Amino acid sequence: MPTRATNSTLDRDADVPLWQQLARRLRTEIEDGVLRPDQALPSESELIDRYGVSRTVVREALSELVRNGLIYKVRARGSFVAPQRPELKFVGAVTGSSDDLAPTGRTISTRVLDFSTGEADALEAEHLKIGVGAPVVRVRRLRSVDETPWLLVQTVLPAERFPTLSPTQLENASLYALLRRRFGVEPSGADRWISAVIPDREDAELLELAAGKPVLAIESVAWDADGVPFELYHALHRSEESRFYVGIR
Repeated sequence: MPTRATNSTLDRDADVPLWQQLARRLRTEIEDGVLRPDQALPSESELIDRYGVSRTVVREALSELVRNGLIYKVRARGSFVAPQRPELKFVGAVTGSSDDLAPTGRTISTRVLDFSTGEADALEAEHLKIGVGAPVVRVRRLRSVDETPWLLVQTVLPAERFPTLSPTQLENASLYALLRRRFGVEPSGADRWISAVIPDREDAELLELAAGKPVLAIESVAWDADGVPFELYHALHRSEESRFYVGIR
């Protein structure tokens, strides 16, 4: 089991403020596993004694760690190490959520809640660049990670392009991997919009969330190498389970 770092000195002659030095020291202990997820940090009084600083310095350092998602505070109990959330890139990349989660080693399962065909409404037709009333496939799925509901997604696909698509193909499977393998579709780009919403009662129950708890709503239109849209989806994501990474180059 890791042991607590013993070096408790801060450089009072440095240009870096003491609160930043203390925040960095605690961050290092968290990242090195000295302080484990959900473990209590030393109290403010203990940190004052250990580092010989004021209460203001300690509180500034702890506030910085809270802002960066490294710790959380519980009223009347103190500060605790926040469990590290995986960084997911699918919002800012041409991948599906299943493909993004696969390298993390977590257990991923996908349940098809509904699979139906119908006619494209005006919004679906506009995004998929098909005629209003054109045949579409609508799929509603619930993705869970380590047996915890994680993503509820409604996907719309042009039926003429994917005539043999079936619900059994999508159980515990990646949609993008299936479209590549069976239909030769190579995702090339996507537009995605993200907002915070309160899910309705049915969706909250499926995600096992308390009534009124917000989620991230993600809307996406993806297109292939020829620039032809092939997928429209609307997803509700439990934001406390992970955080999204978007790199700007």
